[in-house]
Amino acid sequence: MRLDKFLAHHLGISRTLVAKELRAGHVTINGEITKSGALQISSDDVIKYQDNLLEHITSKRYFMLHKPQGYVCSTEDPDHPTILYFIDEPMADKLHSAGRLDLDTTGLVLLTDDGQWSHIITSPKRHCEKVYLVELARPLSASLVSVFKHGIQLKNEKGLTKPADLEIIDDFHARLTISEGKYHQVKRMFAAVDNHVTSLHREQIGHLKLDIALGEYRPLTTEEVNKFLTSPN
Repeated sequence: MRLDKFLAHHLGISRTLVAKELRAGHVTINGEITKSGALQISSDDVIKYQDNLLEHITSKRYFMLHKPQGYVCSTEDPDHPTILYFIDEPMADKLHSAGRLDLDTTGLVLLTDDGQWSHIITSPKRHCEKVYLVELARPLSASLVSVFKHGIQLKNEKGLTKPADLEIIDDFHARLTISEGKYHQVKRMFAAVDNHVTSLHREQIGHLKLDIALGEYRPLTTEEVNKFLTSPN
């Protein structure tokens, strides 16, 4: 890769600004000041900008994040902070979420720069299960377990939702497992049975359970990543 392209990606600036930084002598390769952006670099080169090491990214990356309320699952947003605020990684803006959560929803978000992997998780054909902890405004009826199991007619949708597993915890709390990813699906399902979601938290995607504190993130293990390739659940 050319040095100027590498620097533009890592620093998040244009190649014009990269050229200025190079001319100012702010970049070193293996301890020597380098001013040529056309220089071809390898993964063995030690590249520093203003004495800060810039890491080479040589493979795809996979993370889980415990998303708080008030953050959007995008790389940039004019009105709200994004989940990238929590990600302290080189070229974090190249990551995307494999299945988004709403602004006010908390819980498990998967982040990656591997588009094929995220497609496997989000594709309707894969039926990857998601588990949510739900708080409701009105008491839950035991009869809803069967209603959710048989599918629910959502507003502006042609057919019923796929069978969903509703576990009633108490009058106002339930655990819901779905295998689809329709727009605001959980909230719309409860709205269809005359209830209102007051709090929503995603606990699990496929085999992956959330196991980190609010606002924290961690890389996925190779086993965790590969299991989605064979069986999303």
